[in-house]
Amino acid sequence: MYQTLQKYFGYSEFRSLQEDIIRDVLDGKDTFVLMPTGGGKSLCYQLPALLMDGLTVVVSPLISLMKDQVDSLRANGVNAAFLNSTLNYNESRKICDDIAINAVKILYVAPERLAMSGTLDMITKAKVSLFAIDESHCISEWGHDFRPEYRKLSMLKKKFPKVPIIALTATATPKVREDTLSQLGLTNPKTYIASFNRSNLLYEIRPKKETYDQILQYLRKNKGKSGIIYCQSRKNVDTVTAKLRKDGFNALPYHAGLSDAQRGRNQEAFIKDKADIIVATIAFGMGIDKPNVRFVLHYDLPKNLEGYYQETGRGGRDGLECECILFFSHGDRYRIEYFIKQKGRKEERDIALKQLQDMVSYCVSTTCRRKALLSYFGEELEADNCGGCDACLRPKEKVDGTEEAKLLISCIDELGERYGMNYVIDVLCGANTKKIREKKHDRLKTFNSGYRHIRSDWQDMTREIVQQGIVSVEGTRYPLLKLNKASREVMQGLKAVTFTRVAPLEFPEAQAPEDDMPYEPDILAKPEIVAPPRTRKTARGSDSELFERLKELRKEMAELQDVPPYIVFADTSLKQMAAKKPSNKAELLKITGVGEYKLKKYGDIFLREISKYCEERSGGPSKIAIGEAAPISHEQNSVQSTIVPERTANSKTCGQNSTDRMKRETILKTISGLERELIILARGKLGDSFSEEEIKEVWSAILSGNTQM
Repeated sequence: MYQTLQKYFGYSEFRSLQEDIIRDVLDGKDTFVLMPTGGGKSLCYQLPALLMDGLTVVVSPLISLMKDQVDSLRANGVNAAFLNSTLNYNESRKICDDIAINAVKILYVAPERLAMSGTLDMITKAKVSLFAIDESHCISEWGHDFRPEYRKLSMLKKKFPKVPIIALTATATPKVREDTLSQLGLTNPKTYIASFNRSNLLYEIRPKKETYDQILQYLRKNKGKSGIIYCQSRKNVDTVTAKLRKDGFNALPYHAGLSDAQRGRNQEAFIKDKADIIVATIAFGMGIDKPNVRFVLHYDLPKNLEGYYQETGRGGRDGLECECILFFSHGDRYRIEYFIKQKGRKEERDIALKQLQDMVSYCVSTTCRRKALLSYFGEELEADNCGGCDACLRPKEKVDGTEEAKLLISCIDELGERYGMNYVIDVLCGANTKKIREKKHDRLKTFNSGYRHIRSDWQDMTREIVQQGIVSVEGTRYPLLKLNKASREVMQGLKAVTFTRVAPLEFPEAQAPEDDMPYEPDILAKPEIVAPPRTRKTARGSDSELFERLKELRKEMAELQDVPPYIVFADTSLKQMAAKKPSNKAELLKITGVGEYKLKKYGDIFLREISKYCEERSGGPSKIAIGEAAPISHEQNSVQSTIVPERTANSKTCGQNSTDRMKRETILKTISGLERELIILARGKLGDSFSEEEIKEVWSAILSGNTQM
């Protein structure tokens, strides 16, 4: 098991729960896995697939997810394929033929495709060893991402009773888990629930005031880093994208109003690091495995905590830190409520309203964000200070608000508890409106009694008073402020009221981005932070200049193969290379994410770049043994011994000096050493029907001058 883990995935050890899950799957047990995004769910079925005889069928809801997973597996040397609408008849036929001869280990299909009789017949004839149902929460209508087609998967246990099923999801409340297990009909499933705590994600709620300016300042401080900005509407997506592009940022939009082709191009540009920022509705994200997302910003309020958790979970998949900033306003809440109330079924409305209330409570809470988020998913965080959210890193100041609460309560009482928040505040602030004059409310004792505070302050205080239960709100279409027992206790002096205040955010003047590592998140730069020390998710001693050079090399290799850069190596791998500077293949193999297949495919190229960098920095020959790292084959030696003297003789007859000869020799030696790069490029263009040996044979013939084959 460990040997296969290292060979194909480049890891020497498992993450939490992975080994236990894999052993249960190998024992033929049905399994349910709840593991956060970036927690390593895919390995829980990919590794068993390599250790079991036969075919593993993975049910996946999105085409982009299938392609990404298959690209990653193929990059690791695993025979994987997908069947979906992007393939033409001949491509689909070839995959089916490969399955028939057991040439495919892992097959990805959509639930609709799996339910087709032709697909079922095909996999019935094949020896299926495992079904993996990814994003399994989609089967539950209690989930935030319910998909009716997932309901058809209940037939798997009936048609294939002896084949184990592993169901996986990154987000599910206890109710969704129960419904998922019931719908799938798993046999005595072993349930694994990993911690929902993504310690490398930093949570912050900011007031939605001058939001674009806040975002602009933030992005200027994090220029060149990759991130997602979520908006609730297409209009906001287009507006924010246009502004960012005008201000010099490489941002692209993503929403359902764009054509499929345009969405695909924009997503691909973002995944391949050709665009730094994607501005999107919730249509973007599921199945996106881009690991180096350094920030996730919510321009608008999400509709529920499950969606928010999944969207923030798309950041920091490589284990490095990612900032998750949400801009909150009650105006967003009321807009979402309005649309919820348009739903036809009362049951749907009730579920959505409860989810929205939980989302709002999270935003207005003054306690640890992480603690509140984990509590929603049924998990308790023991520490009172997580050291990774605004509530813990910038504790809010407590101020006495008893007098303000008494003024508000008195005003509500004088108005007969028949008005909503905005009208009550108008009276408190002494607004000279026609409605107030007509109703003679300008003659009340509380009229203009709150003149010491501006209207927006009264709105904040009133919301906090309601949140604390001192004043109630009744009614949905026209919510009215009502008094209760706590209100009377405040007026009688039996109960004190405290408000929380946050120090105003200060944005320094934008400066040129610094590339020094480790990555320092903006949230940690706030003044007067008292928090427990946190373990930094970065490679210690990383050389930022070498890291950038390795990123460029990775990008070149990715473009040659038309895959995202992280398919070649993740940032975590490159940072370890930059820190440890491996000098040979044995040392490179110790880098996280470098397996035997990638070592063979990329080892020489990356070791050569590290060697070149070290030589430039030292001002002399590198101590790195290039001969050991990238040995020249006997075939290359023979090529060089025959081709170089011939070119030298020709240069003499032309009367060129020794400097020219040396340059030619250097060029020829360099060209003859580009075998790996050429093979990568050629295979990317030609496809898998051409072997490395065939390409190498032609390359050697060209170098030796023998083009007649």
